Amino acid sequence: MFQQGIVVSTARALEFPAPLASVAEQLYISGAAQGYGAEDDSGLVRVTPLEISKIGMIGLGAMGQGMAGSLLRSGFAVHGYDVYEPAIDKFVANGGNASKASSPAEAAKGADILVLMVQNAAQAEDVLFGSGKAAEALPDGAIVVLSSTVPPSFVRDLESKLTNLGRGINLIDAPVSGGVVRAANGTLTIICSGDDAVLSKVNSPLLAMTGTSSNLCHVQGGVGAASSVKLINQLLAGVHIAAAAEAMAFAARLGLDTRRAFEILGSAAAWSWMFENRVPQMLDADWTPHSALAIFVKDLGIVLDEAKRLTYFAPISSAAHTLYLSGASHGWTKESDAGVVRLWELAGLSVSANAGPKAQEPEEKAPKDHEVEVGQEGGLPAQKTIDSLPSEYSGDVISSTRKVVDNGEVPVLVVLDDDPTGTQTCHNIDVLTVWDAATLEYEFSLNPPGFFILTNSRALPSAEAKQLILEICQNVKQAAEKSGKAFEIVLRGDSTLRGHLPEEPEAAEEALGKFDAWVITPFFYQGGRYTINDVHYVKEDDVLVPASQTPFAQDATFGYKNSNLRKYVLEKCGSRFDDSSFLSVTLDDIRVGGPAGVTKKLLSVAPGSNTVVIVNAAAESDMHVFVAGLLEAEKEGRRYLYRTGAAFVSSRLGITGIPPLTMADLGVSVKEGTKQPGGLIVAGSYVPKTTAQLKALRERRGDRLTVIELDVAGLIESAEAAENVVTTAAAETASKLAAGEDVLVMTSRKLIKGDDALTSLQIGSKVARALVQLVEKIDVRPRYLIAKGGITSSDAATKGLRMKRARILGQAAPGVPLWRCNEETSRHRGVPYVVFPGNVGSDSTLADVVESWSIENVA
Repeated sequence: MFQQGIVVSTARALEFPAPLASVAEQLYISGAAQGYGAEDDSGLVRVTPLEISKIGMIGLGAMGQGMAGSLLRSGFAVHGYDVYEPAIDKFVANGGNASKASSPAEAAKGADILVLMVQNAAQAEDVLFGSGKAAEALPDGAIVVLSSTVPPSFVRDLESKLTNLGRGINLIDAPVSGGVVRAANGTLTIICSGDDAVLSKVNSPLLAMTGTSSNLCHVQGGVGAASSVKLINQLLAGVHIAAAAEAMAFAARLGLDTRRAFEILGSAAAWSWMFENRVPQMLDADWTPHSALAIFVKDLGIVLDEAKRLTYFAPISSAAHTLYLSGASHGWTKESDAGVVRLWELAGLSVSANAGPKAQEPEEKAPKDHEVEVGQEGGLPAQKTIDSLPSEYSGDVISSTRKVVDNGEVPVLVVLDDDPTGTQTCHNIDVLTVWDAATLEYEFSLNPPGFFILTNSRALPSAEAKQLILEICQNVKQAAEKSGKAFEIVLRGDSTLRGHLPEEPEAAEEALGKFDAWVITPFFYQGGRYTINDVHYVKEDDVLVPASQTPFAQDATFGYKNSNLRKYVLEKCGSRFDDSSFLSVTLDDIRVGGPAGVTKKLLSVAPGSNTVVIVNAAAESDMHVFVAGLLEAEKEGRRYLYRTGAAFVSSRLGITGIPPLTMADLGVSVKEGTKQPGGLIVAGSYVPKTTAQLKALRERRGDRLTVIELDVAGLIESAEAAENVVTTAAAETASKLAAGEDVLVMTSRKLIKGDDALTSLQIGSKVARALVQLVEKIDVRPRYLIAKGGITSSDAATKGLRMKRARILGQAAPGVPLWRCNEETSRHRGVPYVVFPGNVGSDSTLADVVESWSIENVA
């Protein structure tokens, strides 16, 4: 490869065309990237990739779901099966190239690659050669990837069975490590072995699940070698947990403060990753099954079976296994493996009872890159976690905030909203979509407590977004000075942490001067976004999932790796801040200390100290208390710049929630015998939540809903192709609306990404532009308009309906803003306009709104 590179670089320097040499160089580079760089160059033949048209996935449990999701995000078509039907439904909700299989055989049929992520060897055997009949259904030449933890001898036997079929079906031994968290992130460690030529063909899907080549570990020795390495990993992990339990119980017997002992040993030579990770659960008597005890009952059993087969002496593994078996006999199999320490409690010892008070530790402890944890699940049990927090502050602070706001004792709050969804907690307040001097001066003259400016900056490249925020802040400053008004700027951003950071705050500082601190508070109760111990969570069902482990963190433009807001800010802002730059307003500060405690905490940092304030909140009252304390700190001359979710805005304005508005609340009714137009739903968001909601809507409404799907490939192919798609769809939509039918116009669900963040953003802009053109071409006034997704709703409002100033009436559902524009210049004046965020609500929320607003329910 090096010599070929010299040829190509020399040719470029001489401006000499060398097309074949250039192509050859790329093949050598590809081979090196796949791990063949140190081998003979004849191995180039292995670089030819397998054409993968379909991947079968059997086993959609906690691990399999994440693995399948990673494959889907990388563009593979995945046919998934699980014995548990809800697991299949959850998988299919990913949309795009996800499809349901009704049996293992159907998942295997036509699959180039079949991934097995089942519980044990018996299930793998049954899926392939027993009742599942998957081996029989596989096409000739297919590849089976076995990712379960099974005995190495079983893997070798399985390979022999597949080979004996005489159909060229190959097996790759590929057990995984890293747990549910990293499975969902696409950053698993995969240990793989098998024939090198076959491995090269599955390299791409394996990389889709590991994220980087460093997480893909090739082991020589054929199938069974990888499972052997995994077995050693499980031996060490299981023994380390058992040893940690014994050591901490002994510390309790010695009369030590077990928490202090843990802190000391954490920096001593006896440290291990399992010790650091599991002992905190022992200290807190927290048996949440981040990794269930049953895993080590099974895996150490495999270790001992293989050891016995090889006549190998394994006394320490045997002793540890006996402990896990004892735990299982007490009914602890589905609880944390750290709970094995309770065996010593039966003798009257308690690690948790001997633990001193927990020191405040706002930092999230993250594993080092080289450390691998097996069976670690992400997320916290939501209700249990929330119940464990201090009681909410009991005082009515929102009323006092509303009083000072109504009396004009605080500055006008100007909220720069990077997409329209930031209005989701407010009502009876204006939103502007233009920011010229005259408009802003007029708005200030109305003496409002605050108002929104829709910037839609999230749809722009970073440089353009920064310039836009700079321009708006300068205009606001000038208009406020002319009007004699004091004001504060809020940069309302996404509650799942997507957006331009640090570009937007830095632009505000350039226009308005330096602030004493940035306040970061993405909490949004209605959307299930909580910040606890500085870690930001997204509530999914009854699980608090760290934000970095959700699909939002995989955003092609605004992706991120950290849920801990300190680390998130450092990740995004680089050298501007360091570990000493942060101040955490904790839930203890808020719930125990109240507004006075918050004020004291904020004033504990010297002004102008380049501080970032992280606000923790798990209930709306937490934000009310924080704001009350904040206003007192501002009276002391402190000046803050806010990067927040929607909840901060309503708390700061003293706005309390109202029930979702109905058509009757809006004064809309259908008189008997009169013809009413249909309602229009336009959906451009691609997040899994939107895809699931669209599926539920279509199923619920059936033939009472006309569905028009726009092919995204056609929209981005060329201007002419996009025009044809839009014109045809607009004509059909107008016809159906005029006939009184509700119409859903949605983009095709296969997400098309560019090679980088900017290209992906440009593709999204083309799609958004096409949706706007469609709305513009529809000349029939709909009964209502629902725009699904932030960029879609912004462009539909500003360009499709030509809104300049609208009134936020309230919400159509919790967290779903409802606007109305009565200005003469707007199209379809007065039509109820629903700004439906892509990531808010349950799977049924969109269907609920459409159904409640249907003609049969309004009449």
